[in-house]
Amino acid sequence: MAIRKKSTKSPPVLSHEFILQNHADIVSCVAMVFLLGLMFEITAKASIIFVTLQYNVTLPATEEQATESASLYYYGIKDLATVFFYMLVAIIIHAIIQEYVLDKINRRMHFSKTKHSKFNESGQLSAFYLFSCIWGTFILISENYISDPTILWRAYPHNLMTFQMKFFYISQLAYWFHAFPELYFQKTKKEDIPRQLVYIGLYLFHIAGAYLLNLNHLGLVLLVLHYFVEFLFHISRLFYFSDEKYQKGFSLWAVLFVLGRLLTLILSVLTVGFGLARAENQKLDFSAGNFNVLAVRIAVLASICITQAFMMWKFINFQLRRWREHSAFQAPTVKKKPTVTKGRSSRKGTENGVNGTVTSNGADSPRNRKEKSS
Repeated sequence: MAIRKKSTKSPPVLSHEFILQNHADIVSCVAMVFLLGLMFEITAKASIIFVTLQYNVTLPATEEQATESASLYYYGIKDLATVFFYMLVAIIIHAIIQEYVLDKINRRMHFSKTKHSKFNESGQLSAFYLFSCIWGTFILISENYISDPTILWRAYPHNLMTFQMKFFYISQLAYWFHAFPELYFQKTKKEDIPRQLVYIGLYLFHIAGAYLLNLNHLGLVLLVLHYFVEFLFHISRLFYFSDEKYQKGFSLWAVLFVLGRLLTLILSVLTVGFGLARAENQKLDFSAGNFNVLAVRIAVLASICITQAFMMWKFINFQLRRWREHSAFQAPTVKKKPTVTKGRSSRKGTENGVNGTVTSNGADSPRNRKEKSS
């Protein structure tokens, strides 16, 4: 009876494209379950919690707006379900950009493994930052934030939000929550995971803080400002990967980064330190969403200042590292022409010299004197 030998062949290694397509299909199926649930009366109530925004309030028309009634929103525990659904949407969009845009560019450019991961990171973030900047700027213009800066602290608490404002914050939270599973899907290196977790955590901490403390007006302005500066950095890095001589974008980003940090501190101190500090209602009221008390204001300003100081520290280290690399690359490497003696080739001189230059010890060595005497 013949004994079958066990196969010693190792299982085929899954390619990056296959893993990406596999997890995108799974997430798409899960998202479709919620969408299909809207079609049936039994599951519609549960699916609506995930797909649509919750906690809406319809305000009656006023004298200024006699024709239309305003529909505003506030936050609640059901927002977690909405964030989860749009986190799935963010994973799907991430996969589409990766497969149909970034992977095609990577095949043409033939990047190394290090540049490959950094190019993917900058490609994804630049698309997100650009979209968020345009969306956030549209909200700022439509709600007259630019023409009237006092709206940042006037009539606090800002517990009622427009549809665009709430959907913006839900989308921001969903995107940065989706970054956690993407660390696994993109097979991020172990040494890069701590850095990724730090800045993902910082984004979630500040966005969720502005959302829960009803500082959504200030948070929107600071996010648009910060995203614009970060978009410039990542788009400059994309151009740098295509042409390493491109450095102008980094110089402009360095200037705007410092100005962005200063403007962030100025707006934060002006809103929290002066605007809210002079408000009449300074009582802690969870039901009304009022957190305008001294302890909360100090905590908000402290978190913003510490984060800006941390970012400046990372920025200074980054600039010093780039300066050292640039100095090492521009180090003087000019070679002096070797001194050639009569009847001798330059090759003899280079054997006794350093970097092609004949040393005095080599030229006056006993061996050379013996050759001259002969």
